[in-house]
Amino acid sequence: MIELAQQAERVLAPDVWAYLMRGASTGESPWERWRFAPRVLRDVRSIDTTTNALGAWRSPIGIAPTAFHRLVHPGGETATARAAAECGAPFVLSMRATSRIEEVAAAIDGPWWQQVYLMRDRTITDALVQRAATAGATALVLTGDTPYVGRSGGRGLPPLDDDLALVNVAQHLPPGTDDAWAAIEQDAGAVLEDIGRLADLTGLPVIVKGVLRADEARRCVDVGAAGVWVSDHGGRQLGRTVAPAQALPGIAAAVGADATVLVDGDVRDGLDALAALALGADAVFVGRPILWGLAVSGADGVRSVLTGLHDELRHAMGLAGAVRLDELTPDLVVPS
Repeated sequence: MIELAQQAERVLAPDVWAYLMRGASTGESPWERWRFAPRVLRDVRSIDTTTNALGAWRSPIGIAPTAFHRLVHPGGETATARAAAECGAPFVLSMRATSRIEEVAAAIDGPWWQQVYLMRDRTITDALVQRAATAGATALVLTGDTPYVGRSGGRGLPPLDDDLALVNVAQHLPPGTDDAWAAIEQDAGAVLEDIGRLADLTGLPVIVKGVLRADEARRCVDVGAAGVWVSDHGGRQLGRTVAPAQALPGIAAAVGADATVLVDGDVRDGLDALAALALGADAVFVGRPILWGLAVSGADGVRSVLTGLHDELRHAMGLAGAVRLDELTPDLVVPS
């Protein structure tokens, strides 16, 4: 991944690279703090990585929602989505996409999810999620850790035409809107009851993203969330938060079998994914590496990232003595 990141940095404008990497962690991966205790003398000739994490996928390693893909490649989210579908990997379309929802949906042969920000003007949010449901989205991913943008987050965007940045929003702005960006700011008044409201509005299961506490995960599930997503928003929101790799075991235990558990955060290779799955995640998501691959070679680059991670995971599963994802259990990992 280091070489891919270096290649992406070389092809991207400096301000775009700086935006992508804002909040990125440095140093040792938090997943490396978990060590493996592999099983031995197991028949591992055939490895099955299929999962039913709110959809049928060939791979448990998916694409997290990230904004503005056409900043890094003209193919944008459509290229990213096409690669995910070809790899049988989960794909989440950002609400800050630079490609039309319907165009991206047409590139996907299978399930996909729509990320949701609750905006100050809820009529815009409602229109967007209803469009996504009509286009074929099979779940909503409600980002819950962004009542407003963190100071290490998304302010100071590189130059981006409103025609791109607002491609899915412009048609839903109230007549006479003077400041479109103000209208689509996140609503700091979002509450747990919004989970049920979105589910009722669209008929889709709702996953709450940005959960780092076991008690909060349980509260989300108790009010109707179909899944919780352990994430620190790529380090772009509140600083000094607990790492998802540290928060995941407690959240998985609190949720149990009552909801799907997802995770992202510094997943850079198959060993990271193996640790996350063993610690209780039903699927693992990556963000920046996907954008690095997209920047370097479009859909082919995204496909290369996904297939590389998937191949590494399959190899690691065999060495750990597990042939199915349900055999990746907490006894396979110990803290170092």
